Amino acid sequence: QVQLVESGGGLVQPGGSLRLSCVHSRTIFSLTVMNWHRRLPGKERELVAQISDGGTTTYADSVKGRFAIYRDNAKNTVYLQMNSLKPEDTAVYYCHAWAPTTGHSWGTGIPVTVSS
Repeated sequence: QVQLVESGGGLVQPGGSLRLSCVHSRTIFSLTVMNWHRRLPGKERELVAQISDGGTTTYADSVKGRFAIYRDNAKNTVYLQMNSLKPEDTAVYYCHAWAPTTGHSWGTGIPVTVSS
């Protein structure tokens, strides 16, 4: 069983930055695809960014050039650096892990509010 613990959310002004962290509980982290999703108010959950076990990254069009996903395998941690934040980035952000041996695992979600 995998536990994912998210941190780093909160309130930030438009144009500001936040960094989300997600700690994975198992050493298989290095073989795991890691994702950040978000659920905007009143909408379905959407994929924001993904990083493969080999380090390949993909992003939603809405965050390209502003967000960066990266991982530190020594710390079993994936990060989402969010820059130039906009009010429309306000959402609950979820860490998601997938590996062939452990399947899908989700964090509990962390709120991010972009407002002046």
